[in-house]
Amino acid sequence: MVTPAESNNTRPAWFVGAAYGGKVSTGDQTDRFLRLGIWENGYTDDMFSDLIDSMQQGDRIAIKSFFNSPNRPGLPFDDRGHNVTGMEIKAVGEVVSHLPRERGRRRLKVNWIRLSPPRTFYFSAYMQTVHAVYPGEWKTDALIAFAFGNEPQDIERFRNDPQYRERFGDRDYPQIESSSYPDPPTVPTPHTPYIIDNIVADGCFLPQPTLESMLHRLQTKQNLILQGPPGTGKTWLAKRLAYALIGRKDDRNVRPMQFHPNLSYEDFVRGWRPQGDGSLSLVDGPFLQIVEQAGTDEDNDYVMVIEEINRGNPASIFGEMLTLLEADKRSLDESLALAYPREPDERVYIPPNVYVIGTMNTADRSIAMVDLALRRRFAFFDLEPMLNETWRNWVEEQCVIDGAFLGEIAQRINALNEDIATDRNLGRQFRIGHSFVTLAPGTSIEDPDEWFEQVVETEIVPLLHEYWFDDPEKVADARSRLLGIS
Repeated sequence: MVTPAESNNTRPAWFVGAAYGGKVSTGDQTDRFLRLGIWENGYTDDMFSDLIDSMQQGDRIAIKSFFNSPNRPGLPFDDRGHNVTGMEIKAVGEVVSHLPRERGRRRLKVNWIRLSPPRTFYFSAYMQTVHAVYPGEWKTDALIAFAFGNEPQDIERFRNDPQYRERFGDRDYPQIESSSYPDPPTVPTPHTPYIIDNIVADGCFLPQPTLESMLHRLQTKQNLILQGPPGTGKTWLAKRLAYALIGRKDDRNVRPMQFHPNLSYEDFVRGWRPQGDGSLSLVDGPFLQIVEQAGTDEDNDYVMVIEEINRGNPASIFGEMLTLLEADKRSLDESLALAYPREPDERVYIPPNVYVIGTMNTADRSIAMVDLALRRRFAFFDLEPMLNETWRNWVEEQCVIDGAFLGEIAQRINALNEDIATDRNLGRQFRIGHSFVTLAPGTSIEDPDEWFEQVVETEIVPLLHEYWFDDPEKVADARSRLLGIS
């Protein structure tokens, strides 16, 4: 097994997903990762990039797969009909180095050791693709020792822990005070504070008072929706508002997901799912999972970021949770029965440390009017294209592009946006956002003219063809003006 070096005893251990492909999974890639001596993040949109960037040479890393189901074969205790969460640890290793991206994906070089058969760890489990586990608390120490030191799991202690005792524990188990356990001293988790100033520094072009207003409404209303035209940075800002709310850049407390037309209550809250043996089991969806996690960690805030919240049917997807979302119903007294209860008297409420941030693309023609019940429970903020002086100065400084050239880009896109806004068949909600021409910090552009031409040809013009599908001459004219062709 992998034995951590003394210098690593305050470093996190990394638990990463075995599935590959990001939004479209192509199945378990453990064999491929071990054969090539790598680990690869399936997402190409920089999801989890902050966590991956913080990985260091010599860090411990494990490939895991998450499960959440009852009646699991070989279970070493009685689940009493409840769902049991856990992880299959398939391989462990040591990070060697960061590798160049391939097809846009972040990669690591890893010295792997296969675990054959995989080892199962119960109760503590992480569904997120990349998760940092810090030593210093008995549960995390137990997981790290199990995965990397081949130590057995103390099942009795876990199932009789206050978090799990009601469902899995023994009635006659001695109620030992936590102070009686021989836990090691707590090691502080090294997280840099994250505030409004950090959002601005990261590349937000909104005035600081506007960001402060957004954060204040999120804190008081507890549910916030950012809406705007394509390319206005809705998802980017949603995640950073979540960081500012929890006070640190920590993906462990922020759970992203995306709504789509086929998403249902059973997917999001709770529903029956088929198992490998042909049976059905009642499985909690991501929203109930974050509710349960927050309920056992009252000292920290948790944020669910829902992209394209109006591409599904929010009233149907949230179900009774739509009522419980209201800020004045975040208490045990307001708890409700679920559509699929585990027990006849089960009641659920959303704890006050759970927040929801949604994004809405106002240019999506496939979206119907948003349910008024949803609107009453969310605060709404409109995001605009921000091709202003702040944008120009930031891109010029971060990417070393001439300010006069950036000013010309802004002028051309603003002129196009004026045409779009005054078009009777379109309107302001179809304008082109600044994200189309905002590069990642530190990006080096050798030929700015070629870069902008590629953006116009491959991103903006295809969108204009959708807007003016019945007027190709108008698209051609817009293209010429964007490229400065007389």
